[in-house]
Amino acid sequence: SPIALFMVSVAFDLVALWRDNRQWAIAAYYNLVAAAIAALPAVATGLLAWQWLYGGKKLRGTLRSHLLLGLVSSAMIWLLYWWRTRLQRKPGRRLTPAYLAIELLAVAVITLTGHLAGILRGVEAPTS
Repeated sequence: SPIALFMVSVAFDLVALWRDNRQWAIAAYYNLVAAAIAALPAVATGLLAWQWLYGGKKLRGTLRSHLLLGLVSSAMIWLLYWWRTRLQRKPGRRLTPAYLAIELLAVAVITLTGHLAGILRGVEAPTS
């Protein structure tokens, strides 16, 4: 799942920074690549489900929020992939504070998206 791959990528980045270890950073990069690729079918199947189950009707409430946050999550993963690929091309470049800030913001957005999915599936109760 793109969620797990991305979260592991962030965890590996934090370990790489903490330990100053390039191998963890490489593992983080490949998890990010896999997350970006896995985000494509996740978005596609979400959009197909919307068309199939709801006939393309305008979504409302939690369902609309989940769809929008899912699109934003995917866009953030792809933005970070693009940014990280550019950083990888420059020898000796490290992750910038701005990159790390966007990465942590993406964690928050993806977490909220997953929480809304739990509400929609009935796994979690909606909060008032």
